[in-house]
Amino acid sequence: MLLYGIVHCSADGSAGLFMKEYVVALISLSKAETMDKDSERRCTRSASNQFLKETFLQALQVNDFGTLEDFLIEGKIDVDTVFEVEDENLVLASYKPGYWMPSYRLTSSWATGLHITVMLGHVESLLVLLQYGATVNSRPNGKTPLHVACEIGNLECVKTLIKYGAKLNSFSVSGLTPLHHCTTKESIGCAKELVWTGANVNLQTNNEIEETPLHTVCRFGIPELVAFYINTGAVVDSVNAYLETPLATTAYWALNIKEQKYSSKHHLICRMLLDYNADVNSRDEDFKSPLHKAAWNCDHVLIHMMLEAGAEANIMDVNGCAPQQYVLKVTSVRAASCPEICYQLLLNHGAARIYPPQFHKVLQECNTYPSAVEVMANAYEHIKATTKWRKAIPDDVLQRHWEFYESLFQVCSNTPRSLMHLARCAIRAALWKNCHRLIPHLPLPTMLKKYLLLEPQGKIY
Repeated sequence: MLLYGIVHCSADGSAGLFMKEYVVALISLSKAETMDKDSERRCTRSASNQFLKETFLQALQVNDFGTLEDFLIEGKIDVDTVFEVEDENLVLASYKPGYWMPSYRLTSSWATGLHITVMLGHVESLLVLLQYGATVNSRPNGKTPLHVACEIGNLECVKTLIKYGAKLNSFSVSGLTPLHHCTTKESIGCAKELVWTGANVNLQTNNEIEETPLHTVCRFGIPELVAFYINTGAVVDSVNAYLETPLATTAYWALNIKEQKYSSKHHLICRMLLDYNADVNSRDEDFKSPLHKAAWNCDHVLIHMMLEAGAEANIMDVNGCAPQQYVLKVTSVRAASCPEICYQLLLNHGAARIYPPQFHKVLQECNTYPSAVEVMANAYEHIKATTKWRKAIPDDVLQRHWEFYESLFQVCSNTPRSLMHLARCAIRAALWKNCHRLIPHLPLPTMLKKYLLLEPQGKIY
């Protein structure tokens, strides 16, 4: 009212206009001062909040549960506050398959206090957070604390989270349940605890693979969990999105491609699955059987195991390829393999021989393995060499294995094979796919039994 009176006290208009401008300036100055004070208070409050978050985070990282409790009692910070923490191995993070990811490597993740304490194994701090109402199933970066506990294999954290209501069958953003994160020896106890408290041992992943926990442990090679899952109700012939059974999955992952080493644990799992009556002739979406998978790895241990369990040696995939063709395709790139044993096993179980006009392909793929060529050539009563044979063998390989290849070209000419070889072929033809089973029982010297079973001798006679 005072300002209003001052504005209207002058008789002439010019004085009134001046007073109006003066009052507007005073009002603007007052507003500016108020805004500056508000801004200063906000900055102070923001700095204070940031300091509280940093202090709380440090307490989480060093397991200072006393400080955590003090903060929560006084209500200084929300128990479900989300932090950005270092996470180079993405233990805390889960991303949906197919989503765009930056080209640089992610080194940090979003996490609540529960996730951080679980990752670090701080059970005391974990209990404090849960007692003050922390959300046990939150997933700020795609995983719940239970997913994280299973991934790092911390049984105490798993038990604590379950006690406070963690969902046993929850999916991460990438579609995995906690059981699917139990993929190490350290997490065996976690998997057992989950199943004993009600986790679904046959629940498939919620993604494009749709594999069961049994598929997962078969892929990672954990025989203890394979036995445990099957004994607690896992379906031994369950299939994933590609119609692969656990047996097929195990056979495929039995070879470490990078190191070219075969896994004895995967071999043991295959033996276990077959003992649990897994279907050895199951077919995936491409009509490949577990024997095809073993043949692709040139894994003679699994080939023998599956053939003895009743695998069909001539079973064909969608492209019309039998297991023997798979061995032939990969012989040259399986440094740790014994291709001659693979061919010997398949032929002794009734596998069809390579079409004679295509025998040069055997020489193309197996020229550095003369024993493999010997096994394949001795499966015929007689096979005649063609001009393609010589072209299929590099000069340096021919020179290195000259004694063998000289015998091969001499025998595979127009002259007939020896009577002993023809007798071998006659016996094998009569026994056919029972060679492996009946020849060892024939009343013959061991050397002759090996000869009948196509044991390589280093030369062709």
